[in-house]
Amino acid sequence: MSVMESGVDQSAAKRNLWVLTIAQSLGGANAPIVISLGGLVGQHLSPAPDLITLPVSLLNLGLALGTLPAAYVMRRFGRRSGYLVGAGIGTISGLIAALGIALGSFVVFCFGTALAGFYSSYVQSYRFAAADYATGAESQKAISRVLIGGLVAAIIGPQLVIWTRDAFPGTPFAGSFVSQAALATLAVPVLLMLTRPPSARSSGAQAEGGRPLFEILGTSRYLLAIATGVVSYGLMTFVMTASPIAMVGHGHSVDQAALGIQWHILAMYGPSFFTGRLMVRLGKEKVAAVGLLLICCSAAVALSGLDIAHFWIALILLGVGWNFGFIGATSMVADCYTPAERSKVQGANDFLVFGTVACASFSAGSLLHNSGWETINWVVLPAAALVLVPLVWRSAKTLHTNPV
Repeated sequence: MSVMESGVDQSAAKRNLWVLTIAQSLGGANAPIVISLGGLVGQHLSPAPDLITLPVSLLNLGLALGTLPAAYVMRRFGRRSGYLVGAGIGTISGLIAALGIALGSFVVFCFGTALAGFYSSYVQSYRFAAADYATGAESQKAISRVLIGGLVAAIIGPQLVIWTRDAFPGTPFAGSFVSQAALATLAVPVLLMLTRPPSARSSGAQAEGGRPLFEILGTSRYLLAIATGVVSYGLMTFVMTASPIAMVGHGHSVDQAALGIQWHILAMYGPSFFTGRLMVRLGKEKVAAVGLLLICCSAAVALSGLDIAHFWIALILLGVGWNFGFIGATSMVADCYTPAERSKVQGANDFLVFGTVACASFSAGSLLHNSGWETINWVVLPAAALVLVPLVWRSAKTLHTNPV
């Protein structure tokens, strides 16, 4: 590649990083709105107590089921076209969810949140798009930088819940889902600015081929990366899904619950300013291990009391733990494939991660209803330990093999 081509390539990559970060700011607000309100709307519309978290669970199920089709669409038509399709789905999902509330239909509302999950499957791939346009240590930093857009989403989502929940008299929260649709629509002109760097074009011919997926799945490195993502994201979703309902159930207000989720999401994305640097300095496995330890600390705080401070501090620790664990896991996955294997490895990872997340979300409502908030948090400790042990072992092995 010539110096001029290299300069154009880097310029395009930087431009795309900004585009993806802004798109993350808009699309990332999709999930917080559903998570903040899904269980609360479910309490009013669901025919049975065990189904109150079904709308949030369907968000995660839609995310899981949407990963493979989204990967195919982007491989076939390109990332920009795929992301525009995703934004269209996001707009429709918010309008359908609002219609479900207006009609008092739990089924229609759930259909809207499931479609929101399909939109999230495109939004989640922004992080891999950033990694694909960078190399080496810059790839780890790019993943972290794009997720900084989640900070804006953390402010936009819960605040829109508060500002617009009574926008339509007689239909509480319908306005919040209309605002969700508006944010997805605003993402369209942003995503139209996404370009394809020359290096990405040159690797496009290798879009097919590489090792068979099952061969890659058989490698311990890839399995550990998937397991880290599964546990980090699964436990975070498991606890977060139950948190707003638990807060309201223990005497705290809807606004306090929404603000608790806002602080949680700020904690999820705030560390992204330095998570990439930490991974370069300490190693991605160590950062991911610290994330799992913080998730365990979150459970310990939640088990120590039921004041609003206990809920908020636990949610903050849970958010930071997710950031370290999930970004670390994403960087671990990015080390496991060649350009020819990119689409299938990324798609398989997200399908397994978010499929497990959907199961965790489904079980959260039932477990909370039948066993209580304490049981939710006791489950966290052994689940985190299952992955924490091999992560620590691999980190120690890497340090022994490559001493500083």
